[in-house]
This record gives sequence, C-alpha cells and structure tokens, in this order.
Amino acid sequence: MDLDTFNQLPDAAAQLALSHCVALPHWQKALVAARPFHSLDALLTEAHQLTQDWQEDDLNQALSAHPRIGEKAQGDEKEKQLSRSEQSAMQQAEDALQQAMVQGNQAYEARFNRVFLIRAKGRSAQNLLDELTRRLDNSPESERQEALAQLREITLLRLKESFS
Repeated sequence: MDLDTFNQLPDAAAQLALSHCVALPHWQKALVAARPFHSLDALLTEAHQLTQDWQEDDLNQALSAHPRIGEKAQGDEKEKQLSRSEQSAMQQAEDALQQAMVQGNQAYEARFNRVFLIRAKGRSAQNLLDELTRRLDNSPESERQEALAQLREITLLRLKESFS
C-alpha cells in the first residue's frame, strides 16, 4: 500500500490495513488517528512511539496471533503468509534442530507461561534455537522486557514492509 492511499482510507479500513502488524486494536486505532503522514519515516516514528507504552497485557494479547516458532501459523491469510515467510529458516531446518526447537518451546512455556516470541525474519534456525536457549536463563521481568522488545521489532518490520 502507498502512504497516500493509507491516509485517505476510512478509519475502519485503515485499521484493518494495519491488523496484520500486531493484534492490538488500540495501537491500530491510535496510529490511524495520527494520520495524515507525510512520509514513511513519520509513520514509522509515530508507530514506534505508540509501542513504547506496551505492557504485559498487550504482550499477552498480541501473542494470540503468533504461532510457536516452527509451528503452522493461524489467523487470517496475511498473518499466515507473514509467519511462514518470517519463520522459513526453521521450516527448512533439519529434523533434529526442529525437534530441539519443539523441546525448547515447551521448556520456555513451562518457565514463562507464554509462547516464545522473537523476530524470526533474517535469522537462521540455529540462531533461533540459540536465542531461545539463552533467554531461558532470563528472569521473568527481563524476559518480559525482551519479549516486548521483540514484539515491537516484529510490528515495526511488518509495518515498514507493508509500505515498501
């Protein structure tokens, strides 16, 4: 989509156009309300600013649209396509590495009571597993902060790619 089209969309349509970025309607509404944007940089700056107040409830709500690393994506077609593309390295990994990721996901969920979230795009399968293993040693508060940072990265990457 181009920026001019986004700026001219009715609010509901503009919010729908952002829904694949993150499953947080309040963020979508706030970004739509900040229109018009005169540049992609202005859009991304505002979008980033709106992510800074996210808390644990936002993280938990957003995770409803994120599959486990290595798991088939759920959600609408755009979300499924994005997840498949972002996680392509894990989908192509050897069986032993995929199995290690399944076990790591289980350990992570047992420890933190949430799905492991990481910006998977551009990372190798081994790097995804290494990051999961490293983050298992985080304190609950450190991990919450790291997961929120990853959610911000994913959201802003998806937004930028939508307008590129």
